[in-house]
Amino acid sequence: MAAKAARRPPASKPVLVLNGPNLNMLGKRQPEIYGRETLADVEKACRAEADRLGLDVEFAQSNHEGVLVDLIQAAREKNAGIVINAGAYTHTSVALLDALNAAELPAIEVHLSNIYKRESFRHRSYISPAAVGVIAGLGTQGYLLALQALARLLAR
Repeated sequence: MAAKAARRPPASKPVLVLNGPNLNMLGKRQPEIYGRETLADVEKACRAEADRLGLDVEFAQSNHEGVLVDLIQAAREKNAGIVINAGAYTHTSVALLDALNAAELPAIEVHLSNIYKRESFRHRSYISPAAVGVIAGLGTQGYLLALQALARLLAR
């Protein structure tokens, strides 16, 4: 009987799961919009899904735009792709767009809520032009779908 081949990860570098301002308040802040799951719950679910997909993941969260820019710039050398929920910076930050473009990595933009059912200022994303895809309105499941999509892209 032949030995079962070990599953090879689609990427040798980890995927960065990056969260912006106020996401550290998940589960507490406006649960009617963002749900009751905490960021720790999201991380646990993402780690399980990444393991299933053969990916390694790194997590980071910051309320500070410059820190997020620094993390994206560092990702160029140390990560295979980025899942980003930039929070409110989605709608305001050209700096994050520029950093994502400079990183030259596949990025998936995630929003817990459907930004198109909310205030009109949330309908504009400055970071979408740098993303290969956008997932909005599916709650924390959006992170898992983003990891699945990146796994497929990185396996090519």
